[in-house]
Amino acid sequence: MKSLWLALTFTLLCSVWTYAQTTDASRVLSLEEAIELALDNSTRLKEIDNNVSLAKARRSNAAAAFLPNLNGNLSQSSNIGRQFDNTTGDFGDFTINSFGASLNSSMPLFTGFANINELRSSDATLDSREFTRQRVKEQVIFSTASAYLQYLLSLELRDLAQQTLDVSKQQLTRIQAQVEVGARPEVDLLNQESTVASNEFQLINRQNAVVQNRLALLQEMELDPQEDISFDQPDIDELNLTMQSYDLDQLISVALENRADYQSQQASIQAAYFSYKATQGRVLPSLSLSANIRSSLNDRNPFSYTDQFTDQNISRGFSLSLNIPFFNRLSTRTAIVSQKLTYENTKLGVDRTRLNIISEVTQAYNDYQARVAELESTEKALAASERAYETELERYDIGISTLVELNQSQALFEQAQSNRLQAIYSYTFQEKLLDYYIGNLNETLSLN
Repeated sequence: MKSLWLALTFTLLCSVWTYAQTTDASRVLSLEEAIELALDNSTRLKEIDNNVSLAKARRSNAAAAFLPNLNGNLSQSSNIGRQFDNTTGDFGDFTINSFGASLNSSMPLFTGFANINELRSSDATLDSREFTRQRVKEQVIFSTASAYLQYLLSLELRDLAQQTLDVSKQQLTRIQAQVEVGARPEVDLLNQESTVASNEFQLINRQNAVVQNRLALLQEMELDPQEDISFDQPDIDELNLTMQSYDLDQLISVALENRADYQSQQASIQAAYFSYKATQGRVLPSLSLSANIRSSLNDRNPFSYTDQFTDQNISRGFSLSLNIPFFNRLSTRTAIVSQKLTYENTKLGVDRTRLNIISEVTQAYNDYQARVAELESTEKALAASERAYETELERYDIGISTLVELNQSQALFEQAQSNRLQAIYSYTFQEKLLDYYIGNLNETLSLN
C-alpha cells in the first residue's frame, strides 16, 4: 500500500512538473505569435470593429428605407353622461364603452433619389470603415514587429556588453599577475580597473534598455507587464539580409494601389458625394403611398362583438401624397452647402494623403538604400577592427604596445560590433517599414 501511495505521489508530481514546463514553454513567443496576440488584444482594432458594425447597421437601415412601414394601433374609451348613440339613435344619460384597432402602412414612391443616394453613401462608408480596419491592423503588426526588433537589438547589445566585460576582466587578471611579478607597471592595473568599471556601467545601461524595450513590446501587445512572458531570440545569422533591388516609381504605384488608408479616403469621397446628392434631392417633390384598415366595436351596438369588429365597422383607405417643398427657411439650402463643402474637404484630404504616401515611400526607399550601404560598410569595418584588435593584443603581450593603445583598439572593436548589430537590425526594420508604407504587410511577417 505504501509503495502504491509513493508511486501515485511520484506520478502526480511528474504530471505537475510536466504541465508547468509545458505552460512555461508556451509563453516563449515568436514574432508571429507576438503579432497574433497583439491583434487579438488590440483595443484599436476592437474600436474599429465596432465602427464597422455600426456602418453595417446604417447600411441595413438605408436599404430598409425602400420598404413600406407598418404600424398598429389599439384604443379603448369610455364616454359617460348625456350623449347621442349613433348606433341605436338613442339620446340619454348612459355609458358607451368602445374599442378600436387599426393598421397603417406607407411607402415612399419617389424621394428625389435621396434614398438611393443614401444607400450608395452608406455602402461607401462601410467600405471606408473596412479599409480603415485593414490599415489599423497593419499598424498593429508593424508596431509590434518594430518593438520586437528593438527588443532583440537590446538583447544583442547587452550580450555584447557582457562579452566585452568578460574580456576586460580576463585582461585585468593577466595584468594583475604581470604587475605582481614586475612585468607591468602598476598604472596599467589601475587603468584596466577603470576600464572594467566603465564596462560594468555600460552593461548596467544595456540591461536597463532590455527591461525598457521589453515593457514597450508588452505595451504594444497590450499585455500585463507582470506576466511571465519571454520572447524567442533567433540567431542573428538566421535573419534575412537578402538585399532587394527596388524601383521607386513602381513602389509608389504599388503603394497607391495597396494602401488601405488611401482606399479608405477614396471610399470616403464616394460617401460624401452621395450624401451631397441625397441632400440635393430634398428640393424635389416627394410622392408616397399610404393604406390603412380600421375596425371598432362598442357595447351599445345590438350586433355581436365579432360581427361589429369583423364586418359591420371595418373601413379601408388608400391615399397618394405629393409633398412639394416651396420654402423651409433655407434649411435645405444650408444643408446642401454643408454637404458640398464636406465633399470638397474630403477630396482635399485624399490629395493630401496621396502626397504623404509618395513622400513616405520615397523616404523609406532612400533609407533602405542607406541601410544597405551601412550593412556593407559595417561588415568591412568589423573585419578590419577585429584584425587590428588581435594584432594590438599580440603586440601588448610581447611588450611593444601600451595598455592605452590596447584599450583603444578594444573599444574600436566593440564599437564596430555594436555598429554591425545596429546595421543588421536597422536594415531588417527598414525592410519591414518599406513593406508597411507600400501596404504589403500582414500577420505572416517573419524575420527569416
